[in-house]
Amino acid sequence: MPPREALNIFAEILDRARSLDPANTRSWFDQLTVLDFDGGSLEVGCPDGSTADFLKENCKGSFTRAAQQITGHLVAVDFRPGRPTGGVLDAPDSGPRLHPDYTFDNFVIGPSNRLAHASCVAVSQSPGDTYNPLFIYGNSGLGKTHLLHAICAETRRRLQDAVICFLNCEQFVNRFIGAIEEGKLTDFQRQCRTVDMLIIDDVQFLRQREQSQEEFFHTFNALYNSGRQIILSGDSPPSEIPSLEARLISRFNWGLVARIDPPSYETRIAIVKKKAHLRGLEITDEIAEYIARKVHANIRELEGALTTIYALAVTSAQPITLELAQTALDGQISLSAKPISLTGITDVVTSHFDVRLADLQSKKRSQSIAEPRQVCMYHARSLTRHSLEEIGGHFGGRDHTTVMHACSKIEQARLSDPRMHALLSDLTTRITQTP
Repeated sequence: MPPREALNIFAEILDRARSLDPANTRSWFDQLTVLDFDGGSLEVGCPDGSTADFLKENCKGSFTRAAQQITGHLVAVDFRPGRPTGGVLDAPDSGPRLHPDYTFDNFVIGPSNRLAHASCVAVSQSPGDTYNPLFIYGNSGLGKTHLLHAICAETRRRLQDAVICFLNCEQFVNRFIGAIEEGKLTDFQRQCRTVDMLIIDDVQFLRQREQSQEEFFHTFNALYNSGRQIILSGDSPPSEIPSLEARLISRFNWGLVARIDPPSYETRIAIVKKKAHLRGLEITDEIAEYIARKVHANIRELEGALTTIYALAVTSAQPITLELAQTALDGQISLSAKPISLTGITDVVTSHFDVRLADLQSKKRSQSIAEPRQVCMYHARSLTRHSLEEIGGHFGGRDHTTVMHACSKIEQARLSDPRMHALLSDLTTRITQTP
């Protein structure tokens, strides 16, 4: 295909992809280029490996549909990264890849997170020398994972040869168990204990796992004694993690423990503006202030509000005005004033999955029952003020650790699987709009 014609078609594909998937639209889409387009295959050039990974994991479906709609042909779309810069261990079995949005430049600093941000910047500039270990904690959706990704990005920019292992706790445990089963424990230990930086997200899931805690204890000691950087995140401070061994609690407290709190009104305004800029959206101060007044639980809900507004603007072909924002968020706003019950959540979820409440409250662990049960717990945790114990009690007398595990598993699926992301958004809408 002639270069100019390919560029014109690709511009149309980009516009269509933006309208098909507003949640994942980013301002840096304008930096994408056409490497090859032969009519049946479109190869897109990306600024770097992180953006290519983001597009492959989140946007391949929307780009493929857009290409097929614009051309009228079956088109396969792929993304080619620029030359990798750094040594983050991001193979499929070694942890989450870096998110291109999660950098220090894109992190909004406020009173609620100033210490956590400053400590993460310091660690990225001098790994192993300052705040070792570094422990960041706070509720879900407040920016802990953003800071962990930012540390990785900044560290590998400064120290291109640094070897960084970034895992969530469940991945660490699963890889440890797999190494035992396959007789490769020595390989696992060598890999985890020789990196320059080890980052474990959601470390609270080590609780009640005695053998995994034993392994992590020795991994921690090996890294600490050799001056390697250790960074951990959790939903509570070390001393409040249930069933965590005292020796681990002690070591987690050796360095700096920094808390992240919900953002203030002024910080929420700045976050809305920053998130809008990342998506290439033009919004006025009045709109940003309106969103910040109406949405205050966490950063994830602010992003969801922006997505809702953008989606309405695209589908209605209208500019983003205060009136449009009010129309887009009207259902969410009335919902935030309306209490959501556990019964309301289970009614919507059981109807969608075609299961009975009795099944969710039973001891059954089959995938057809476990997934809707976990989805219910996830929504109960994010949409109600019920405690973990109350949620677990509603679903068959399960303890709070089971609820936390369910929420973490669904959250990981939401981040990695576009279909789960869409399903959770749809269920949230139905739950919140149910009379």
